[in-house]
Amino acid sequence: MIVGSDISRYPNTPRPTCRGYLHKRTQSAILKGWRKRWFVLKHNGYLQYYKHKKDEGKCRPLEVTKLEGAEIGVDTSLGKPFVFKCIPQTGNRIFYFCATSNQEMKRWLEAMDKAVHP
Repeated sequence: MIVGSDISRYPNTPRPTCRGYLHKRTQSAILKGWRKRWFVLKHNGYLQYYKHKKDEGKCRPLEVTKLEGAEIGVDTSLGKPFVFKCIPQTGNRIFYFCATSNQEMKRWLEAMDKAVHP
């Protein structure tokens, strides 16, 4: 049983393909910089994130994005290591993520690539 999730109530629901903390670049008019967020990539290809790990299954996600057809790849333009971006087909937004290591970045890129090309 996974605590903080509704898997125990829905035992036939597939587990997320990838989950963990990533830093997400914030580009609002007020806040700029990187914010640590808990990301969950679902089997249905939707990426959602929460403020904290404990919020998963208890709160609504801060945002949900469909990855199918998105453009995903490593980004070196920000001069920071382990940065990758995601440009969803819908909307006019670019998500920039920063992982804690090259291995973690590769894990997310592989999982996202499978969601992009189901």
